[in-house]
Amino acid sequence: MKTDLIRLYENREDVTLTCYLWDDSPELLNGKKRPAVLICPGGAYLGCSDREGEPVALRFASMGYHAFVLRYSTYTEGKNGPVDCSVPLSPKPRLTHPAPMREIGQAMLILREHAEDWFLDAERIAICGFSAGAHNCAMYATHWHTAELCGHFGRPSALFRPAAAILAYTLSDYHLLGAAAADAGAVQLFEASNVALLGTARPTEEQLTSVSPALHVSEKTPPTFLWATSQDHLVPVQQSLRMASALADGGVPFELHVFEAGEHGLSLADQTSSTDCSQLDPDAAKWAGLAAAWLHKRFALPLPNA
Repeated sequence: MKTDLIRLYENREDVTLTCYLWDDSPELLNGKKRPAVLICPGGAYLGCSDREGEPVALRFASMGYHAFVLRYSTYTEGKNGPVDCSVPLSPKPRLTHPAPMREIGQAMLILREHAEDWFLDAERIAICGFSAGAHNCAMYATHWHTAELCGHFGRPSALFRPAAAILAYTLSDYHLLGAAAADAGAVQLFEASNVALLGTARPTEEQLTSVSPALHVSEKTPPTFLWATSQDHLVPVQQSLRMASALADGGVPFELHVFEAGEHGLSLADQTSSTDCSQLDPDAAKWAGLAAAWLHKRFALPLPNA
């Protein structure tokens, strides 16, 4: 396997694309191209979680796919660590929406630019996100063809098309978040995240609508795999159900899995992505295998008949 780190901006070190590339080999695909998965870690738009980056990339690589981790614009500018949400944050306009979503578009252009030398199937690139990263992916999945994204780059929309989306404990409708906040700490976190994403702790209804991907599903939204837990008290399962309902209404193929136990942010829910035993859940950990079976329907490797 070859690895590489690409900076999306010459003058910034916080927005990066980490590449996990299969070597070509006569004993494997022998020059045929592999599909890819582009991963966006979560972190409330305040940072990007390491637990939802490399461990996930290596899992998808173990399935035979090229894998990429995008560290998009977040409030801490790559300096991961606790953020004191009890203190009001000052807006950082250059990091707010639509910058994180457009950076997925930049990553897509990089993948397609290198498709030949990386032996990458540019027509089969999935996006995969967790929590805020899932929201970023869901925004991209519903906006990749719009002027806000491909129009911004002045490139044909086909270059930005994702073939599939995998959304883990996603946010899909910001109008539901206020009512879901369980305690003062959750309220402070959501307000800080709002500043990071929208530049204000208390967005207008119009702003909330603009960043609610469930309200923007169309026939151009790619097939989507969703998973969540019914015990998630930070981003309630209703967010995933809301997205599933929107996909159903829009006639978009999707698969939804809701596991009974498990708090927010499980990542792979096994020891490869956990910092303590509370992040282990053998049932929720099944999501990766379920996603592999779902992807295989669309991303089967180009193997010859025996």
